[in-house]
Amino acid sequence: MQAGEEISAVRSRGHELSATGVTVAYEGVDVVHDASVTLRPGEVTVLVGPNGSGKSTLLRTIARLQRPRTATLVVDGADGLALTPREFSRRVALLTQGRPTPSGLTVRDVVEFGRYPYRGRWGRADPDGPAAVERALAMTGVADLADRGAEHLSGGQLQRVWLAGCLAQETGVLLLDEPTTYLDLRYQIELLDLVRDLADDHGIAVGAVLHDLDQAAALADRIVLLDEGRIVAEGLPEDVLTADLLTGVYGIRIEVGTDPLTGRLRTRAIGRHHTRTERLSTPS
Repeated sequence: MQAGEEISAVRSRGHELSATGVTVAYEGVDVVHDASVTLRPGEVTVLVGPNGSGKSTLLRTIARLQRPRTATLVVDGADGLALTPREFSRRVALLTQGRPTPSGLTVRDVVEFGRYPYRGRWGRADPDGPAAVERALAMTGVADLADRGAEHLSGGQLQRVWLAGCLAQETGVLLLDEPTTYLDLRYQIELLDLVRDLADDHGIAVGAVLHDLDQAAALADRIVLLDEGRIVAEGLPEDVLTADLLTGVYGIRIEVGTDPLTGRLRTRAIGRHHTRTERLSTPS
């Protein structure tokens, strides 16, 4: 199968996930304050903000890996906090940062873990599993590594294997926390293209945390900008990624323009050396 055929074989099963009134505390101190986010089928929502802004904490809370102080979570019309872990995992998949390197397992073994919501407690058969695993391996470009030991992979290869496991899970909501970490430029772009395909062609609701503002602008239907645990702005990329908003949140001058070739938003942070270069190049 070619890549296009692989993606066309993915189940179209997008769900809406709504998280409202999310407040999260560490050691009694609130780090996310009354945040609300809705992930809609066929849309990519990207959370951005400086380090410590709460974006990864918010995403992990939506994924039920972080216990909130207050929150209402609705996924596919059901109370997301009342679902069993297996039921929730049939609806929502999460690619986290910093997963450990598996030892003694092949790449295929690792990807097969994504099928755990479909297996019973006593190892009930999963007839759709083998095909789902093969699709996920092909879609992420690791099919030729399927029989290799996972401990022998590079960081970028391993990141794609973990993503393949999420795709094998075949959920209607896909959450990605810094998915381009460890990937070189080619695989960053290919992964983001794949995410866009999942939303556009199969109605998957995608929520992602990204640091790169230009990647966020290119990928997202909606942007959520956080600062100090609060949502500062939410909306279309061109409405959120403005020079005034970004400069205020990041604490550094940020210019925003349009790429003349692609028509997409481009951002540029202006540091001391930019200013010095401009000053030296100005005729007296």
